[in-house]
Amino acid sequence: MTRFRRRSAVWLLATLLLLLPLQLPAQAPKPVQARIAVASNFADVARALARDYGKRTGHRIEISAASTGKLYAQVRAGAPFDALLAADAATPRRLVEEGLARGDTVFDYAVGRLVLWSRDPGLVRDGEALLRKGSIPRLAIANPALAPYGAAARDVLQHVRRWQELRPRLVMGENIGQAMQFVASGAAPLGLVPRSLVLQARLRAPGSGWEVPAHWHAPIVQSAVVLAHGDRNVAAIGFLRYLRSPEGRARIRAHGYD
Repeated sequence: MTRFRRRSAVWLLATLLLLLPLQLPAQAPKPVQARIAVASNFADVARALARDYGKRTGHRIEISAASTGKLYAQVRAGAPFDALLAADAATPRRLVEEGLARGDTVFDYAVGRLVLWSRDPGLVRDGEALLRKGSIPRLAIANPALAPYGAAARDVLQHVRRWQELRPRLVMGENIGQAMQFVASGAAPLGLVPRSLVLQARLRAPGSGWEVPAHWHAPIVQSAVVLAHGDRNVAAIGFLRYLRSPEGRARIRAHGYD
């Protein structure tokens, strides 16, 4: 009887050892890195969102910022971006048509607004009057051929019928971030720049500004898309999903976007 019990105990122990690996908890998925191409106006917001997303998931999001036109050219040239956050709605859809992005992932993540801005606290008192008939020695805008915010600025100057008059006095940045730097540095006393960047600038210096009516320019609808290179990148797909979450949308609104 004793020998039988000993054999039973050995058999039970062996069985438990065989079953033990099956009962271990599943391992957490390994962190994944994604490269996201981001329009310059949204770069700081994207970096903040990427930090939040990384803390939640362990994934690493690398942000590459430039004008939307330049990013489009880089994607077409084969740049290994996994997703694009453009400053317009047309570029992501064009990439879908060209077979370089996934059509089922396109969505609008923000709507931008323009502000006539100066670092001089007393310069912009009546923004509409200043744009329509005021003295403007130099005005910073982004290049309309590359940046949607530059195209919107051109719309504004055409609306007040001063585009041709002011063209020789324009200080054009390759992207809207550079245009904002021209104003911040004093290279241009005025600029037509995003409200989101103005909110950041006001944290450092009060300045003065006037929000341009939305109907003075074409809507600045900003869209995102997963690119062909990131078709199976769980970090990129998850990051764009995070932009649409209540937390992501709240942060985007807090940075000055509609």
